Amino acid sequence: MSLVYGVGTKFRNMLYDQQWIASKSYPLPVICVGNLAVGGTGKTPHTEYLIELLLSQGLQVATLSRGYKRHTKGYLKATPQSTAQDIGDEPWQLLHNHPGIIVTVDEDRCHGIEQLMQEQPKVDAIILDDAFQHRAVRAGLNILLTDYHRLYTRDMLLPAGRLRESKAGAKRAHIVVVTKCPACLSENEANDIKAELHLLPHQQLYFSTIAYGAPQPVFAEFNNSHHAPSIDASCHLLAVTGIAHPESMIDYLHSHTPNIEHISYADHHDFTPDDLQFIQQTIAQLPEKKLIITTQKDAARLQTFSAQLDDTFKHRLYALPINIKLLLGQEDAFNQSILEFVDGGCSYIK
Repeated sequence: MSLVYGVGTKFRNMLYDQQWIASKSYPLPVICVGNLAVGGTGKTPHTEYLIELLLSQGLQVATLSRGYKRHTKGYLKATPQSTAQDIGDEPWQLLHNHPGIIVTVDEDRCHGIEQLMQEQPKVDAIILDDAFQHRAVRAGLNILLTDYHRLYTRDMLLPAGRLRESKAGAKRAHIVVVTKCPACLSENEANDIKAELHLLPHQQLYFSTIAYGAPQPVFAEFNNSHHAPSIDASCHLLAVTGIAHPESMIDYLHSHTPNIEHISYADHHDFTPDDLQFIQQTIAQLPEKKLIITTQKDAARLQTFSAQLDDTFKHRLYALPINIKLLLGQEDAFNQSILEFVDGGCSYIK
């Protein structure tokens, strides 16, 4: 089955590479953040890093994604009233973490970009979230992410592995970022990974790690102090996750307390009333000084059940922010590459 899948994706890519199917480019900087594997490489926190970088320069930033698992169709521009059901959990997270940006969703990225340019002609840059395989758009800058724990060079095509397309697809990237690295990554190990990836001369390679922020109340109106709770060995935590790879989050929580119960759901899980009942029953059985810790993406979906959650549950529910940090002193070089691209126009030339 992987062989059949591989032939299909190779033929599709050949049609685009030979320009038998046209790709559209646009007269403004378009940055694509994506991967070769399905899920779990850290696209959203890396997208947020780019957003913060561009906002710090006073630029007007817009994001466009398909809005995975949203309950709507077609092009939609998010508003402060939009829910995860309207636009998807990841766009909702981007909108609420960065209220100064424009967040849009559309299954058809070309149509989405054209609508966005028509409605927002002063946009300085568009970031496409998870669009590396969306060949109909020719982004000016392709950023490819690969998980340190499962580099694309060590993976296989679906369904035998997790690759959406063959490893040869990496040649379309201008920048490759190895994500979820240990914070203590050494220069020698970085050089070994670089040798394994066999990047083209023009491709840049960076390494990033996860950095968690202080837990934030999901329902701020039920936390009068508005201060992050202190998590120590006396805390009892119920971790609720609906993400592809929650291991790093659980390891982080274990570094603060051994008392952790974990309820794990599939990536982008649509919570049900039965799920909420089970979560509330589980937290009720834990000793006092207890909290429910979830991800920001899961918090987006849990908030849609506000009317069905009691005040005690809301008071205990916290989301754990996730950020990324560039390693090996690469932050300035990475930032400069992004800003030079946005300042220079529509094509990445190095």
